Amino acid sequence: MFDYAPRPDLLQGRVILVTGAGRGIGAAAAKAFAAHGATVLLLGKTEANLSQVYDEIEAAGHPQPAVIPFNLETALPHQYDELAAMLEGEFGKIDGLLHNASIVGPRTPLEQLSGDNFMRVMQVNVNAMFMLTSTLLPLLKLSEDASVVFTSSSVGRKGRAYWGAYAVSKFATEGLMQVMADEVEGITNVRANSVNPGATRTSMRAQAYPGENPANNPAPEAIMPVYLYLMGPDSKGVNGQAFDAQ
Repeated sequence: MFDYAPRPDLLQGRVILVTGAGRGIGAAAAKAFAAHGATVLLLGKTEANLSQVYDEIEAAGHPQPAVIPFNLETALPHQYDELAAMLEGEFGKIDGLLHNASIVGPRTPLEQLSGDNFMRVMQVNVNAMFMLTSTLLPLLKLSEDASVVFTSSSVGRKGRAYWGAYAVSKFATEGLMQVMADEVEGITNVRANSVNPGATRTSMRAQAYPGENPANNPAPEAIMPVYLYLMGPDSKGVNGQAFDAQ
């Protein structure tokens, strides 16, 4: 695992938005950020899941989070603008953005991958990620120390057969991170990096590897050190890097 021991108040006073915050790695990250002092904005499409994470954070006595129902697959450009305006009015700035939401899509040879399935994966994993990044960047620039973390994959760093649209989308994720990191380097307080979570005990992993014993993989909570490091001040100046959570 990534070796890092965060102090309890690491994220005190920070506002961090997490996509796909209703379950899996997103939920674990949201709770970890809140436990270290952050006000967490829980963004996802299933309000019931987000509300459950909200309740767990509140019950633990951490800063009150916010639930933001938002469907990345269907959202139109003007809705991203409205989201940014709402966040600016409520919070004034954003100190962190974790791009966690993704879908796997069919694991199939390219010649059998339908255009509809390819475009759906790219819409959620790439287009929505770009829209959210570009519309929230002005709010991130208002922070004294802002971090954007992109969720990658091993197949986004070296392509493998049958990973189709998902692999392509994760190569695009790495590319977007690198372009953004180069643009903000030295002229803003924003930094951008990517994380490959590795094999983790999530529903997405189970979908991709249905025959695998999930108990062989670490729980999402076990891979949080790298996420806490990148969201906190200890990683200030770290920009454009590709990290592995384990």
